[in-house]
Amino acid sequence: MLKAFVKKNAVLCIAFVLAVLSSLIIPPDAGWAGYYDVKTLCCLFGTLAVVCALKNIRFFYILAQRIVVFAGNARTAALLLIAITFIGSMLIANDMALITFLPLGYYVFSVMGNKKEMATVFILQNIAANLGGMLTPFGNPQNLYLYSHYSIANDRFMEIMFPPFIVSISLVALCCLLIRPRRLRLAVTQNPPLPKLRTAYYLFLFALTILMVFRVLPPLWVIAAVVISLLVLDPKALRRVDYGLLLTFVCFFTFAGNMGRVEAVRSFFSSLLEKSTLLTAVLSCQVISNVPSAILLSQFSETWPALLVGVNIGGTGTLIASLASLITFREYTAHCPGESKAYILRFSAFNFGFLAILTLFSLLVLHY
Repeated sequence: MLKAFVKKNAVLCIAFVLAVLSSLIIPPDAGWAGYYDVKTLCCLFGTLAVVCALKNIRFFYILAQRIVVFAGNARTAALLLIAITFIGSMLIANDMALITFLPLGYYVFSVMGNKKEMATVFILQNIAANLGGMLTPFGNPQNLYLYSHYSIANDRFMEIMFPPFIVSISLVALCCLLIRPRRLRLAVTQNPPLPKLRTAYYLFLFALTILMVFRVLPPLWVIAAVVISLLVLDPKALRRVDYGLLLTFVCFFTFAGNMGRVEAVRSFFSSLLEKSTLLTAVLSCQVISNVPSAILLSQFSETWPALLVGVNIGGTGTLIASLASLITFREYTAHCPGESKAYILRFSAFNFGFLAILTLFSLLVLHY
């Protein structure tokens, strides 16, 4: 049981161990109170809760299914799937977009029985989820944190992220040409109709969470509205919130805050960041993933534009560069056992290709 928990929550367990070890260096004191970004945690909780409620009525799946069914051929279906994942990551965060839309990718491409093309679509959906979320503060967890930590203006945030976002869209669209345009015959699965009033109310709550993220509404008011509403309408949605992700943030806040108070660590990271904030962020993501990289490196740098771009494009690359990539790997191997080696090779080819192009673009064109 413990082994299964650790396997399913590997990042949380690592974050917890790091937090405990760092607390041996910097024992709990008054300084710990400044580690935790409560606004980020509130925004993340509110968004996750409403998304769970929408998922429970199959809102995203039904909408996406109806779009894909009328695609006509495999290439168009792949393009629509990836586009839905891209857009979904901007609205419901990258990991939730993958959990929602990867099963639909399996549904479409299992018809052909082609594991190679299914792997390509899964990988492109994964890249779309990681890179699509870069345009909005709530698209990726690291964005939500940096947006709050540096108090970034909305227009400035999108101005910084728009160029790499456009390059990412273009690259993903080009990669869709690798899918052969074979004819598909798909039927719409009969689903219960969406409850109109409940759907409208959940979308209203989702709009409130977006306004909360953009600092238009106070977090506590919105969280109170979301919790009270879901306690009445769908308590199961509150139980299904990814509390492990929230606790992971708390552990990384503890670890990063403690490390920021160790002079040797501060000097080491400060020297790296002075040489290149972008490259430091990108390389850090490959080893410890993008969310902890954002939290840790923000303790040592005020060059937030390069850090913001770095931890977003750094989500491509290795399998552990983003939590979303592990979700995709788990989903694919569940459907195609025995194909993990072939998947990782294909995954690495695509992801390191994207990483190289986006890093060079950011260094040479954007001058980060």
